[in-house]
Amino acid sequence: MSEAGTTRLVLPGDLLGTAEEFVPGWGTYEDHGKIYAALMGHTNVSPSDHAIRVNAVNAIPRIGEQDLVYARVDEVKSAMAVCTILAAYDSRRVVPGAPEGTVHISKAKDGYTDSLADEFAPGDILLAQVLQSHPTIKLTTQNPDLGVVSARCQACHGLLSKGSKELVCPRCGNRERRKTSQGYGALKGVRGGSDEPRDH
Repeated sequence: MSEAGTTRLVLPGDLLGTAEEFVPGWGTYEDHGKIYAALMGHTNVSPSDHAIRVNAVNAIPRIGEQDLVYARVDEVKSAMAVCTILAAYDSRRVVPGAPEGTVHISKAKDGYTDSLADEFAPGDILLAQVLQSHPTIKLTTQNPDLGVVSARCQACHGLLSKGSKELVCPRCGNRERRKTSQGYGALKGVRGGSDEPRDH
């Protein structure tokens, strides 16, 4: 049986406890006063409400408000950047369906933004926060920790390095402006956002 403060790996159908002990939560079901696991995962008991949950192993990432995500910029318009959501930040697992999200010009950075073309370019990989998840996904990169984490030169497609004020292409010397994250250049292991140099 599960207890508050402990966790164990369970399989679908495993007995977790009784309805007298726990409140059935996510990943569980109740049958004749007994609570069972509905999926394979790790149990979690909330000490505040005694709800027992099962957190799935290899769960499909679900995008919710305030979540951090990696997104690829597909198109930069006058008022918004259209992006494809690639992965959840915490797990770096691919988000199924490649949902579309947008960054409005007012949410690109703190202060006035004259042109989104000075902040993002197609192909950039962003670390962004979800402002709205339904019915459409709206993103922000206003926080200094958020913004472009990987970008390629618009002239030769070389991977840009972060300079003192601009991004610099070590291949052709081109300099470009972006709204970069403080963690620019640290992106690894995200499909569609590899920072390994490629020749085209």
